[in-house]
Amino acid sequence: MQALPTLVALAAAIILTPPILRHLTEEGLTRENYRGAQLPFPGGIAIVAAAVVALAPLALVQQLFDTVVLRPEAGLVATYALGVALLGLIDDLLAGRPRGWRGHGKAVLGGGFSTGALKAVGSLGLALFVLSGEGYDNGQYILAVALLVLTTNLFNLLDLRPGRSAKGFVLLGAALTLATWDARPLEALGLFAAPVLVAGFYDLRERAMLGDTGANLIGGLAGLWLILSFDTLGQTIALAVVLALTVYGEFRSLSALIERTPLLRNLDSIGRNAPHA
Repeated sequence: MQALPTLVALAAAIILTPPILRHLTEEGLTRENYRGAQLPFPGGIAIVAAAVVALAPLALVQQLFDTVVLRPEAGLVATYALGVALLGLIDDLLAGRPRGWRGHGKAVLGGGFSTGALKAVGSLGLALFVLSGEGYDNGQYILAVALLVLTTNLFNLLDLRPGRSAKGFVLLGAALTLATWDARPLEALGLFAAPVLVAGFYDLRERAMLGDTGANLIGGLAGLWLILSFDTLGQTIALAVVLALTVYGEFRSLSALIERTPLLRNLDSIGRNAPHA
């Protein structure tokens, strides 16, 4: 029964994603991608829609048949995933010119409003909330919160090319599952991870743009997967890596790093449409 949420959410995503993307286009909710194509935006809404629609039958089955369908961590996952997706949606709809931590910081210090600053503080608040009462001591709690918030932000930095954030999430999940030989984190995340695969395919094929709605959610899932998979030592190492990539991405270009690294460039290009002539 533990695979049921993943399967139901996958079916919901396959059914719902095409009409949602068509509706976005019909309503004029599009954005120009890096090659100048106008695509439905923010496609990350489809991930949220599939997950919440799938919850209805899953919750009913769990209650009516007195069986465990959703893992105990499902509430924690849903709260954080939906929360950061909402913050990403606000950023998608209301974002101004400031970009990056420095730009958003200057906007706030100048007395302005920054959706990026709201996203950062909101993600921190959500992480502090969902991880409280989970049995961590104070040091472990701060470590887990930092890892979750920074990983959420990192996937926003990655989401500059079609399919990159979803592909990074899949590769990370596969590596974590093989390294720990533990599928329970995937079962806990499956309600949202399955729709990520579907929406990520449309993003990869340049038929939609996920926006911060999708990238935030995917980053949140990645951070939760790291936390559910690793002990304190593993989380410390993961935090060091995520922090290093975040700092690099703030001052340099992660896209440029990927482009000049043959292995990363090849992985990044898999499945993507060929450049137009």
